[in-house]
Amino acid sequence: MAYGFMIGPEGAFGIDAGRWTPLHAGVNGWVESPALAAHARRSAKTVTRITGDDAVERLDLDAYEPVPEVQGLADNWWRGRHSLVAVYRGEAAALDAPRCLEAHVYDGLDEWGLRGG
Repeated sequence: MAYGFMIGPEGAFGIDAGRWTPLHAGVNGWVESPALAAHARRSAKTVTRITGDDAVERLDLDAYEPVPEVQGLADNWWRGRHSLVAVYRGEAAALDAPRCLEAHVYDGLDEWGLRGG
């Protein structure tokens, strides 16, 4: 791989590709992120993958709220009325590769899909 996963001096979880890029404020946030992705993938009616800086930057997240459990820094999750959006900026930032910017939009979620039990 072009980078390694690390825990920074302040406890943030991130990647090092010759430059440190914190993804989540803590390891717990990083654990929550793939757990939320697995839950959303099972619950969503549709999942859309968006790649590249132009397409991801066009996402309108004004009606969404951040998901605090993921402790997002470079990588973050947003909760809307019937959808969850994961925006992964860390790899693009660490590698200075805007084409690596990616978002996943999980649509058609009910209350269970949005928040779990």
